[in-house]
Amino acid sequence: MADETVQTANPAQQILSQDSTTTKAENIERNGEVDGGEIAPLSPKKRTRAHSEENLLVGVKRQKGVAQIKEEYLLHSSGNRMEGPRGSIIDDDAAEAADERYQKADSRDNKRKDWKSKKDKKNKQTGQNTSRTFGSSRDRLQLCGSRALYPELSPKDCPFGDKCKFEHDLRKYLKEGKREDLTTWGGKCPVYESRGFCTFGWKCRFATSHSKERETEDGRKELVLLQDPEINAMADQEASPEDEVGVVNVVSKEDKFNLSRRKTGTPRSDAYMQWINVNIDAERSHFDNRKSGVVEDEAEDVSKAKKEQVEDCRAKFTEPPFRPSEKRHIYYGPETPILAPLTTQGNLPFRRLCVELGAQVTWSEMAMGLPLIQGEKSEWALMKAHESEIRAPRFEQKNTVIQGYDNARDLKFGAQVAANKPWLATKTVEVLTALCPNLRAIDLNCGCPINLVCEKGSGSALLDSHGRLENILRGMNYVSNETPITVKIRMGTKDGEPTAQKLIKRLVLGGYEAVESGKGTSGVAAITLHGRSKQQRYTKSADWSYIADCKALINRLRRDRSEVSDTIYEVDPRDQANEGHVYFIGNGDCYSHVDYYDHLESAKVDSVMVARGALIKPWIFEEIEKGQYLDKSSTERLSYIEKFTKYGLQTWGADEMGIGTTRRFLLEWLSFTHRYVPLGLLEYLPPHIQDRPPKFKGRDELETLMASDNYKDWIKISEMFLGPAHPNFKFEPKHKSNSYEIEAEG
Repeated sequence: MADETVQTANPAQQILSQDSTTTKAENIERNGEVDGGEIAPLSPKKRTRAHSEENLLVGVKRQKGVAQIKEEYLLHSSGNRMEGPRGSIIDDDAAEAADERYQKADSRDNKRKDWKSKKDKKNKQTGQNTSRTFGSSRDRLQLCGSRALYPELSPKDCPFGDKCKFEHDLRKYLKEGKREDLTTWGGKCPVYESRGFCTFGWKCRFATSHSKERETEDGRKELVLLQDPEINAMADQEASPEDEVGVVNVVSKEDKFNLSRRKTGTPRSDAYMQWINVNIDAERSHFDNRKSGVVEDEAEDVSKAKKEQVEDCRAKFTEPPFRPSEKRHIYYGPETPILAPLTTQGNLPFRRLCVELGAQVTWSEMAMGLPLIQGEKSEWALMKAHESEIRAPRFEQKNTVIQGYDNARDLKFGAQVAANKPWLATKTVEVLTALCPNLRAIDLNCGCPINLVCEKGSGSALLDSHGRLENILRGMNYVSNETPITVKIRMGTKDGEPTAQKLIKRLVLGGYEAVESGKGTSGVAAITLHGRSKQQRYTKSADWSYIADCKALINRLRRDRSEVSDTIYEVDPRDQANEGHVYFIGNGDCYSHVDYYDHLESAKVDSVMVARGALIKPWIFEEIEKGQYLDKSSTERLSYIEKFTKYGLQTWGADEMGIGTTRRFLLEWLSFTHRYVPLGLLEYLPPHIQDRPPKFKGRDELETLMASDNYKDWIKISEMFLGPAHPNFKFEPKHKSNSYEIEAEG
């Protein structure tokens, strides 16, 4: 195997429960010291350079692909021989392809689909993650909705009367129908603490904390729910249309119903598509005549003929409804690390945690365009954002600032969508901007490698259709009002055949056909490049040298624009977002502040998007902000899990079903966090995201438990905050290794 030179890691230090394991001596070594023993922090670039210089001086070798653990933490089998790496290489493709909506069944299985009974069709699973089963987390007795939020002796009238199949006896339900209440957080309900009352009433697994038994005037005992008037009054001011406190972009049931019944119009998209259809014949005729005209008039002045033809063609086009120059300006810089759009794991509670730890820009999970315009509840749920995500990102003016940029109007959260045709993309963007006012930008996903998505022409398939991609982005810009449009791409579709440079040039300057016909550029405000191909997926390291080449191309195009402006192909300023400055973001294998600042310095990108690195250790954003490694103790890491759990209950509910949903998404996240190897256990720095450790023990029992790759240990961690798993709860990990069974029951 190939070797590389690295520095020797610092020796392990004692873990303090109230802080990270970075000691004063380590801080002095990493950051320097001034008079009086005060630590004088160095700039991030100097810290990175210091690591590299030490690596060269020490000359210690490390084995590529292996996270080498200090001898005292290794687990040995009989005969004192060190055990090999845990499991096999983890398949991160499974994280993308685990949902049924991204699976393609064999067509032979559907030949007799018309013979299926109505019952089978009715029971078919819909939504996300339906290719795996998680059981059902439900109460033994289902309490009727007419009783859930009302006092025992004065309930709401049940519209079904005696025919209702749900339980109406409140005391029987509390005794026999639901499991015992949880004692986490002192038995206090997270929903009640944020809202002033619990929207799940008697179904809540913390019901005893917001209920009491009182005596009525006639001497009877009655169970009643409590409310906190002060918190409730404050929450009412912050509540969204669906009564979710601290959550924005919540689309009402009526709006989703109108979308599903096609009652919601898309006038801007219709006008744009009409404009396209009216002019498509004129454009085709222009290019056909141009070919024959060049042959007949070879002796004429070619440049004069071209100019006349372009002007003639421009006169035939009408003004489109919106221009990219009218968009709100955005900013990317070294101080704005970005959390990538993450399938399943990029949910609201996880993004909320990452924002607290320093993420400055967040993206929704990729939403499919067609389900959005059809009003599907599961897809619109991806657009919800926490109020912390609509605050302005950090702005220290460390990069190019566009004239007119207003940081006070900027926000962190953006939506990512997938679409394969201009009409679908424009309609999706129009309904998004109409129903979700709190969006920093709308990003078109052109990097998803999932086969079913690509076979429909979305995702990475657009990398082979440059003209269609340009038309889609242009249409999105024309209907998005002031919301900027961005795009995320990969190097290409095949290994060894990168096409991103050619595509980037087209997106920045406009394709030949667009320039000839006067349509203008695509108008994107930012381009994100994932340094892998569609075929490569996650099997190799990201190619940051190619990312650097693409950034150099953008800089060169910007410098050469003055030369282009002297020709007939001058780019119309109205068709350029951010006054022609296209921000460029790199993505791939960022696992520490060293990786982050190295990419900024070597590839010259405006910022770096972090994906799996944030899933494995979400405090990477804190490391980037502080410019140093943070060796988090097991208790600190557990506190992040506790926060996620609490945020999950506030998002998905504190009843039995909400707890089951929170547990499932927590286990999905723990399938990544167990890969983290504490810095104090490593022989060499820096850590690499692709490295796999041999079997090891932690510095305490909790650290050992959190490093386990067995799903049963993940369930144990979830039970610390969510109590014992429901008897019917099941969990099947996406990332299967030798230690996993086909199906897991908690």
